[in-house]
Amino acid sequence: MQLRDQRIIVTGAAGLVGSQLAKRLTPANEVVAVDNLSKGSRARLPDHIEFIQADLRNETKTHQIITDDIDAVFHLAAHTDTNHSDPRALFEENTTMTYNVLEAMDAAGVSRIGFTSSSTIYGEAPRPTNESYGPLEPISAYGAAKLADEALLSRFAHTKGFTVWCFRFANVVGPHQRGNVIPDFIEKLLEDSSELTILGDGRQEKSYLYVTDCISAMCHVVEHADKSMNIYNLGTESTTAVKQIADIVASVMGIDPVYRFTGGDRGWAGDVPKMRLDISRLNGLDWEPTYSSDTAVRRAAKELHAEIRSERGR
Repeated sequence: MQLRDQRIIVTGAAGLVGSQLAKRLTPANEVVAVDNLSKGSRARLPDHIEFIQADLRNETKTHQIITDDIDAVFHLAAHTDTNHSDPRALFEENTTMTYNVLEAMDAAGVSRIGFTSSSTIYGEAPRPTNESYGPLEPISAYGAAKLADEALLSRFAHTKGFTVWCFRFANVVGPHQRGNVIPDFIEKLLEDSSELTILGDGRQEKSYLYVTDCISAMCHVVEHADKSMNIYNLGTESTTAVKQIADIVASVMGIDPVYRFTGGDRGWAGDVPKMRLDISRLNGLDWEPTYSSDTAVRRAAKELHAEIRSERGR
């Protein structure tokens, strides 16, 4: 599929990845941005873009949005907190949104969808983990919901003639992000620059992908992969440990705090402590990330530090 002269819906369009994707698609396509604004911001999107504030858990509303003049959907809308306070609600609401989107697409005769999945579907898998690894045994409700979503997508690909591009993300980082390790460290250190509490033992080690690389990879896969069910890991070939993230954040802020570790090999129940995706399949489409994991973390830390300081008037 060529990403030009198309009318494309982006759900979750006011979030980190969605807003960057909408901006990337807008010059050559007609983009309809959909978001309930529970976490995202309309201000992240171009002023002229068509925007619909809607909750995709509402089946009727979803059918009203996805109509027969749409060429493709990028479905990003989801609760993304892997440590959500209500795991049942996260699972039910994420899968309901995906099912509603797929049924609305089918009813409207729209058959092309890009879906943002997650490395969390693999659970605690050998590293690097490729797309053929199994059995898939996620250990969080978030990972379980993403795996269930993938099963729904597979059903529509194989019985409804859909073309699906399924992106299994590493940890995506960039501006405007809140509620994960980099902004969490920055906010803590702005409160007390002398000490930083780190969940676990600081050895948790994962791959971090800068958001513009993520968008570039998504678009590249859509334009170069044409099976009915296209599954690709999106990540970097390097990893960054939590203690390294703390060191990078401290360096960006120009401070030297003492670290206090809570202990254990993970930050919370359901946290996968070690993750690196095999991106050989993505490399096979002649795509490589611009930024290493460490560089992605450092760039995001600089942007987020400036943002958070500005919000606090410091």
